[in-house]
Amino acid sequence: METVTHPAEILRHVGTPIVVFDAALRAYAELMAEHMYLAPGVGLAANQVGDPRALAVLDTSDGRDLRTIVNPRIVARDGKVSSNEGCLSLPGLDFVVPRAASVVVEAQDLAGKPLRIEATGFLAIVLQHEIDHLEGRLILDTGKPLPKKKR
Repeated sequence: METVTHPAEILRHVGTPIVVFDAALRAYAELMAEHMYLAPGVGLAANQVGDPRALAVLDTSDGRDLRTIVNPRIVARDGKVSSNEGCLSLPGLDFVVPRAASVVVEAQDLAGKPLRIEATGFLAIVLQHEIDHLEGRLILDTGKPLPKKKR
């Protein structure tokens, strides 16, 4: 599994809804999580690894809270914050991105069961970032670039 970088066309792809919830999907999500942790990152959308499906993994707690969201959508937003963000698909670049301070996300888990996540803080930002990916948006679309990092 390799990270797809900008300007790859799949990064602009709107995620294809998932309708089959099986062992292959669970195994793929596990591979995505491993890739995310090794990158290292806190979130990874399927199109960032060349898969067109509406699937993302995220963990905002240093390996203690892995979440997988299938077919996610933001159903409510409140407040405004500015977030300094990087992206595995835009290596070495950082942006200040306007975000909602809190979000409500509806999705499904890997068994197809409905999920509802009410999030604030860092989790809300990561959810918005990954769902943006699944809707074909990148942080360079709405953010303002910060000076390049020295790596």
